[in-house]
Amino acid sequence: MPPGAASGRVPAAYLAVVALWSTTPLAIAWSLPGGGYAFSLFARMVVGALCAFALLLASGVRMPLGRGAWTAYAIGGASLFATLFCVYWGAQFVHSGLIALVFGLSPLVTGAVAAVWLRERAFTPLKLFGMGVALLGLGVVFGRGEDLGGPQAPAGLAVLLLAVLLNACGLVGMKRHGAGVPPLATTAGVMLVSLPLFGLVWLWGGSGVPQAMPLRSLLAIIYLGVFGSVLGFALYYYLMKHLPAVSLAMITVVTPVLALVLGSLLNDEALPLRVWAGAACICAGLYLNLRGAAADKAAS
Repeated sequence: MPPGAASGRVPAAYLAVVALWSTTPLAIAWSLPGGGYAFSLFARMVVGALCAFALLLASGVRMPLGRGAWTAYAIGGASLFATLFCVYWGAQFVHSGLIALVFGLSPLVTGAVAAVWLRERAFTPLKLFGMGVALLGLGVVFGRGEDLGGPQAPAGLAVLLLAVLLNACGLVGMKRHGAGVPPLATTAGVMLVSLPLFGLVWLWGGSGVPQAMPLRSLLAIIYLGVFGSVLGFALYYYLMKHLPAVSLAMITVVTPVLALVLGSLLNDEALPLRVWAGAACICAGLYLNLRGAAADKAAS
């Protein structure tokens, strides 16, 4: 591979993940009608697992089965299950764009976990200031939860915040233990571990297979399984090998504004003005944080 090829692939993969994650919250909201959150989540993972293993076989990529690889699969699978379970449960009660907006907290949480676990230099004065501005924006958004989706929106937001913590722990754990595993193999292994857990949740819920589902819900499940899961996770794990944990987590600060716009335009989600003001603060915090990262790189 030419020396510049890898460096060119990283920005392309970064932009692709931003696009996928910006559309994922809306797709989750569209996938829920007709089957409920447990069926929609399990069906998404079935589609994703089938695609992941088909691509694994077609590409000839070997799936490592050593102890270290299984440790990575277990960490990623447990994190994926816990995170998506919280996301899908919370998505029932809040507007779709707010799912991505809540995950704007991820750089803060991931930075703290990475500083302890990976000994990364996650916090510098400018980075801390940027993260503080982003946190202020999130506080503005969540000043009153009831007008963000309904009377149960505060509960949904609380569970989404838990998902942020679980996702951050999984991200840092995977970065530590999954360095030698190809991204596509990581995706397949993580889905292999998490799929039975999603199946148990669906069976435990007792909803069964829906007799009929809206076409939009079916298409959303397929989109989430193929693009939101397989392609999104494979690119995500690829970036994990080439970027610091906090820089990777900054994707979740780019996506909220795009997700809010999509939810407003395509799903008729009426959001108060303070949500957009908070989103502006988050973008400003992102800019400051990235400036801090650039300054660190120039100084090293």
